[in-house]
Amino acid sequence: MKDNTTANANIGKFSDPFVTAKGETRAHVALGDPETLWFNTGTLCNIECENCYIFSSPTNDALVYLTADEVSDYLDQLETRNWNVREIGFTGGEPFMNPEMVEMTRRALARGYDVLILTNAMRPMMRKRVQAGLLDLQETYGDKLTLRISVDHWNSDLHDKERGKGSFDLTIEGMAWLRDNGFRMAIAGRTVWGESDPDARAGYARLFAEHGFDIDAANPGQTVLFPEMDEAVEVPEITTDCWRILGKSQTDVMCSNSRMVVKHKGADHPSVIACTLLPFEPEFDLGQTLEDAERPVQLNHPHCAKFCVLGGASCSA
Repeated sequence: MKDNTTANANIGKFSDPFVTAKGETRAHVALGDPETLWFNTGTLCNIECENCYIFSSPTNDALVYLTADEVSDYLDQLETRNWNVREIGFTGGEPFMNPEMVEMTRRALARGYDVLILTNAMRPMMRKRVQAGLLDLQETYGDKLTLRISVDHWNSDLHDKERGKGSFDLTIEGMAWLRDNGFRMAIAGRTVWGESDPDARAGYARLFAEHGFDIDAANPGQTVLFPEMDEAVEVPEITTDCWRILGKSQTDVMCSNSRMVVKHKGADHPSVIACTLLPFEPEFDLGQTLEDAERPVQLNHPHCAKFCVLGGASCSA
């Protein structure tokens, strides 16, 4: 999905997996110490955000629903491959659109993993059947389960600009239900608004205090602020020398410690993707099994540079 705007902004770049446009050796990242296995539960979502990196919407089923049995298969593979993963993450789309979301979560928790669910906390999560399932999981597994809520900005107008009028209030309603029932919560926001990190975190702190949410706005693990992923912006390619120049290590990049399972529409079997941000790029599809996915990842996409290496972002808790 490298569109024309990307090609124009980064003309000549990100074409050869092993060599940059300047003829330098492209950086790669080996899978070192896996910490998180992600499952994309499907791209269907109850809303359509203005800048959704995965184009989720009420009609986009490019990634179809995973089943609980498919999740169990990969959990079996984790044990066979001895990855020593500590966390299972679920993302979408909106995960609670998937009718087997609660059961998938249960199976991961039953194996002893911490589970992180990325959700907008809106109507799909607030259905009575889903609430009942979540309450049962909370009673059984407690703090092993965390829900990370998408709150794009602490100001309702800016949040609604991204997610649609009234979405902020519905998300706060869902968070209040989670608060009242003792669920562990975290927040995912955006840094596109032009404010400093301290100002953004101060705004979230006021929001959390106003509603009694037990979330630390100063803790990057509890309030995660993601850079915007604009493919039309020119970014540098990452070479093997960049690790030394930037003072960074391969282990700082999330493809060194995570993979994501997706199921493409029409596919017979799920596949394992190198990066949670690139589910539609063929060169980041590593194969159907975790064994296939143990090979190194070439940093051959603008997101690799802007979001991961230069931005220092991570999707895990």
